[in-house]
Amino acid sequence: MGSKDAAAASGGRSQHMQRDTGSEWEAVFVDPVGQVVQQRWADAVLAVAFEDLEPVSAFPVVPGRRWGPGQWWSATTGRHVACGSAAMRAQLMVLDRDPEVVGLAGRPVRLLWRDARGQVRSWVPQLFARHRDGTAVLADCPSHPEAGGERAQRAARVLEAACVQAGWSYRRLEPLEKILAANLKWLAGYRHPRNAGRPRLAAAVREAFAQPRPLIEGAEAVGDPIEVLPAVFHALWHGHLTTPLDIPLHERVLVSTGAGGANGRGGPGSWDGR
Repeated sequence: MGSKDAAAASGGRSQHMQRDTGSEWEAVFVDPVGQVVQQRWADAVLAVAFEDLEPVSAFPVVPGRRWGPGQWWSATTGRHVACGSAAMRAQLMVLDRDPEVVGLAGRPVRLLWRDARGQVRSWVPQLFARHRDGTAVLADCPSHPEAGGERAQRAARVLEAACVQAGWSYRRLEPLEKILAANLKWLAGYRHPRNAGRPRLAAAVREAFAQPRPLIEGAEAVGDPIEVLPAVFHALWHGHLTTPLDIPLHERVLVSTGAGGANGRGGPGSWDGR
């Protein structure tokens, strides 16, 4: 059977997909009641809350790899996000701190299209993020720039075009710098609301760092560091306090309530690159 015959035999709505040089693609996802749905991409981006969906396919388990699929608890949504690799978890940490991100999901949609030879192709981006303004980003989190080879590069071009049509964007996110990743991992351990402390403690922490001062000095000015430090780290995670994240965190690092740049939620590794 030739490639055209094989494509025709695939049946269903995929018969109507235009080639990757055209303007039509298909989205496949699992709806809230667990049914697999295939829909025109242009319709799906308007009607489907991908941030609320389960993965359309499971993350692969690679024998011998030290890090396997898991779940990331999101401070943004209060729900778990499926996570497939350490590189993806690092990008989830960045997204979870971004104040413009209001929704997150792991692998919620598969994109289908036909290549120049008429063969049906597909790709499942690792991450979906919904912005406050309603726009969204699809992203992959390769462990190195060449990960996935030529197939990933071809898929990236198609995904970029499909996302442009939707008013979204697609990105292959570069791995984080080691220091930034380590700092975010530490602060992420305090992202849960239980670390915020009593209301008066949270207010006292912000007051203690109204002017930049070393972390340990501000904590000791509030009270017992054993009680205060978790609230400080929680405030740093959520951006209520700021400190440079491109240098290792230590007890003398300067902390303040100021915002912006590498001291805030942006800076190195920020989602939009600002």
